[in-house]
Amino acid sequence: MIGEYVHSQGYSVIREFQGHGIGKEMHEDPGIPNYGKAGRGIRLEPGMTLAIEPMVIAGKPNILELDDGWTIITEDGSLAAHYENTILITEKEPEILTIL
Repeated sequence: MIGEYVHSQGYSVIREFQGHGIGKEMHEDPGIPNYGKAGRGIRLEPGMTLAIEPMVIAGKPNILELDDGWTIITEDGSLAAHYENTILITEKEPEILTIL
């Protein structure tokens, strides 16, 4: 759904990075991509804690990694944004754990 909405607004999503599970380690399975068709991903189960991380680009979705091994830039120089929330899947409704 994230990717569908982003594309409907004329933007792109980065495909090389995705959200992920959170548990004893920071980056755990399952991977949570920001693209694809709604209803086709993993089945969410109560108790899962997930980092949802949309990475939106104003231009084309191509990225480059700089020599420092950490910094990512857009290949075409367009603006990009990264936002993250951690969500707990419960029996009733998801609970957003990182709302300020």
